[in-house]
Amino acid sequence: MNRKDELIAQLKKNGCRITKQRRIILDAILSGDASCIKEIYYKAAEQDESIGFATVYRMVNMLEDIGAISRKNMYKLGCDMTCSPDKSCRISFEDGSVLSLSSKQWHEVLMNGLRSSGFSPESAIDTISLV
Repeated sequence: MNRKDELIAQLKKNGCRITKQRRIILDAILSGDASCIKEIYYKAAEQDESIGFATVYRMVNMLEDIGAISRKNMYKLGCDMTCSPDKSCRISFEDGSVLSLSSKQWHEVLMNGLRSSGFSPESAIDTISLV
């Protein structure tokens, strides 16, 4: 089951009817090209001009309510989950700035973040999943 199917199942479980417009909005969000509601709206409206800003806003709220996204940290992580030393991870922030890190730098940032949040990353990490 892919990420879109998982989100649709969660939305249905929470009583949300999945319309064509909501699928388009979900595609716009999952594409990773939009980092704020306004960009999501423009991307979705390209596919269906009848989609209104309020519809996008409500859909984003629903996704936030089920824990699928967080508008407080609306940034994108574009990292190949098979990062190797010769690959880099790219972080695109809402303000348009981009940070490229080697996989070693990304690992250091992640470990430092875990430590500063009170976690003990010294124990073996089996898998990191970006959702």
